Amino acid sequence: MEVLWLAQEEVKSVMDMHSDMQVVERAFRQHGLGKVQMPPKSYLYYTAYNGDLRTMPAYLEEEDITGVKIVNVHPGNPTRNLPTVMALIILISPETGAPVAIMDGTYLTDIRTGAAGGIAAKYLARKDSKVIGLVGAGNQARTQLESLCEVYEPESVRITSRTKESCEQFIRDMADIVPCEIHYEKSIEKVCDCDILVTTTPSRKPIVKASWIKEGTHINAIGADAVGKEELDPEILLRAKVIVDDMIQALHSGEVNVPLSKHYISENDIHAQLGEVMVGLKPGRTSEEEITIFDSTGLAIQDVATAHLVYERAVREGLGRQVRMF
Repeated sequence: MEVLWLAQEEVKSVMDMHSDMQVVERAFRQHGLGKVQMPPKSYLYYTAYNGDLRTMPAYLEEEDITGVKIVNVHPGNPTRNLPTVMALIILISPETGAPVAIMDGTYLTDIRTGAAGGIAAKYLARKDSKVIGLVGAGNQARTQLESLCEVYEPESVRITSRTKESCEQFIRDMADIVPCEIHYEKSIEKVCDCDILVTTTPSRKPIVKASWIKEGTHINAIGADAVGKEELDPEILLRAKVIVDDMIQALHSGEVNVPLSKHYISENDIHAQLGEVMVGLKPGRTSEEEITIFDSTGLAIQDVATAHLVYERAVREGLGRQVRMF
């Protein structure tokens, strides 16, 4: 019994945003049609270390692919020269239950999360969107912007973060990817003057005020992915059409989790799951003035679909090494 082992550099070498958006879009469509098995994330909380560990299994029945991701989030890790998010993905044979491949999922997580943001904007943002605002300048911000550039041709990008230095590094790193200038802004309010706003921070209190959001804005709320995390003024949720990636996960750990726990909003204020909009079961944007929000918690179906793409390409190119299990 042998399993294919793929290190991060091998995973990176066969991945691209354009292809991943295609497989992630198919996964969301299957989710919208009820053709996946995906229990909600389970969490272990390491309070003493300001971190957590999550397990994320999924089975895409239509494509007959299955697996599980194990992923941590430790915001203090960069001070130890470690990534904030680290992940491992195991692909499994649905027929036998045997592991097929084990691969680094850290870079993969960044790409698949970015892909979801681009797909959400494709279905929810105004078609004439030209200005993108970014709150946060980490890996998630990079892949979110990359995916948005697959869908739109931005004329301007505005970014802010905790430090000017991180924004300047972001601007240098993304210069060859983005077809326009990226401008550093000191304030979040200035960044919110945009058509598509992306928030990718680990904040546990609202940092985007309702008064800063103009009519017609689409928001990709990415940072809130665990209990207690919150980036948006809850009043924005009441003004907007809220679309989540998965209802159960969002209620527990998405942008809506804190406002729900405080009874500021109810489940009735959540319009739909993204897959339902994509397959036509629920309407998406219905006017140019409407504010739309995509509440992303990150789904195991995104991981499994992306990992399977990586596996197929790695096998075709002869990458990785076979490891004997027993």
